[in-house]
Amino acid sequence: MSFGRFMELALYDPAVGYYRRAQPRVGYARGTDFFTASTSGPIFGELVSAACAQLLGPDDPRSFTFVEIGAEPHASVLAGVAHPFAAARTVRLGEPLDLAGRCVVFSNELFDAQPFRRFVFRGNAWRELGVALRDGALAEVELPAATPPQFPTDAPDGYVIDAPFAAAALADQIAAQPWTGVFVACDYGKSWRELAEACPAGTARAYHRHTQSNDLLALPGEQDLTCHICWDWLADALARHSFAAPVVESQEAFFIHHAADFIAATAAAEAGRFSQKKLSLFQLLHPQHLGQKFQVLHARRA
Repeated sequence: MSFGRFMELALYDPAVGYYRRAQPRVGYARGTDFFTASTSGPIFGELVSAACAQLLGPDDPRSFTFVEIGAEPHASVLAGVAHPFAAARTVRLGEPLDLAGRCVVFSNELFDAQPFRRFVFRGNAWRELGVALRDGALAEVELPAATPPQFPTDAPDGYVIDAPFAAAALADQIAAQPWTGVFVACDYGKSWRELAEACPAGTARAYHRHTQSNDLLALPGEQDLTCHICWDWLADALARHSFAAPVVESQEAFFIHHAADFIAATAAAEAGRFSQKKLSLFQLLHPQHLGQKFQVLHARRA
């Protein structure tokens, strides 16, 4: 099978899929595999709320519904956060994607969790990578030549592209729905040029118990699989559906540009002590922590 099909089964199969497991995956507790910005506590939701309200410009946030797509079970970014929106709801795994009216549509590490396809340049042609069962073990195999239209016609032999086609399709699905407002996606990714020219080994990796691995076929259903998304593809999907001038910023720049008043007020309130809230703010903004590791794509449709 293709690697994309293997990933669909390993992550989303109802019986054995990693994201179908009932146990926690995110955080610092025993048995978790990775952490995200939401692990920092309510302050991430406060930053998101302040930034999204600012992005709405002169429009009253109280006339918009905040919709979070892909939230972890029993969690949401605005849980316990006082916000200015008319309502807040979550769309979780397996629930229908139904967007209409005035919305702020938000996601945190939704797109990097979508299945991706793998390709290698071999013998002057792109070949898709797949997965087969060999002598009782899973093994990587090369499938017949198949060159997606946007791929470069020449590359170093052995160059790998992990192509997040499903992430782009999901962005298109979200943008095609009959809603107006602001789209905000926090994730990690690269431009198409970076993926096609500057990442010779691809960007795919696995996470298990907070350890990164290149063994993508180990522990199917028990480890997370991910790759960098292509920001250009997501921005193009938004632009096709009349979103104005999609912008990608580092997480640090996004919050400093769009939640400056909240950051200043928080820093002033915590100035006399080294609190957990100040530490969490530092982790979210500092370039050596999450500030540069993650990026934010945002755009508005009036």
